[in-house]
Amino acid sequence: MAGTRELRRRIRSIRSTAQITKAMQMVAASKMRKAQEAAISVRPFIRMIYRIQRRAVTRVTDFSHPLLDVRPVKKRLVILIASDKGLCGALNSNLFRLAGRYDHRSTVFITAGRKAAQFVARTRRELVADFPYGDTPRFTEARAIAAMARDLFLKGEVDEVVLLATRFINTLTQQAMALEYLPIGEIKGIRMPEADPEEVLAADTTEFRFEPSPEHILSYLLGHYLNVLLYTVLLNAKASEQSARMVSMKSATDNANSMIKDLTLHYNKLRQGAITQELLEIAGGQAN
Repeated sequence: MAGTRELRRRIRSIRSTAQITKAMQMVAASKMRKAQEAAISVRPFIRMIYRIQRRAVTRVTDFSHPLLDVRPVKKRLVILIASDKGLCGALNSNLFRLAGRYDHRSTVFITAGRKAAQFVARTRRELVADFPYGDTPRFTEARAIAAMARDLFLKGEVDEVVLLATRFINTLTQQAMALEYLPIGEIKGIRMPEADPEEVLAADTTEFRFEPSPEHILSYLLGHYLNVLLYTVLLNAKASEQSARMVSMKSATDNANSMIKDLTLHYNKLRQGAITQELLEIAGGQAN
């Protein structure tokens, strides 16, 4: 009966694990709904402000701004946004694989999320700053990260800023993306379905009058655009994390239940065989 005792122990252990993964699945599902609603609700606003930013810049003649300056890239800043916790499948590994493509000799990092900071420390890359953000990202958190990246770019300490994060598509699909952040230009790393192509904006000859001046308006608009864009990325990252964790925990729970079913079947067969053997021994003893 040693075999059956070992099977009972394994079944109890796996059942306990299944209860934990089931609880984590329910918690992630609860947080996921809130995070998904926040990420989806902000999409129309970021698309609108993107269209306003691109239309305004393309319509103002002889307008220049330090945030628009394209320079030869000698030093690059990567804003890496990952999760605080694990158990979310391949979400972080896909993102870190993308981050690993950048040359560590010419790249510095700003991180958001403990996993991002751990990746930078583990790979011995240069970390400029680490910012926390909660299960419900706040605009002030995004504004702080954007302000530091903007200051480094304006001071000339970096020549380009790239956002690395996970874009939320749906519950089952999250996509690691590299988004050109500074200098400000056309977004190439994220799909903007409602945004007009650059050639359409350039061909439109509609005249605009700015009050008090184009420089004042666009200077405010560009800075605010960077804040809102980073806030949108944080919301997408959190929605992706909770969705990936919920799917991962559901898969773990299903696998645990399947293992319990197989082990229980094997246990019953062993137990039935042992009982049958005892009955045969009793019957043989009586015959003798």
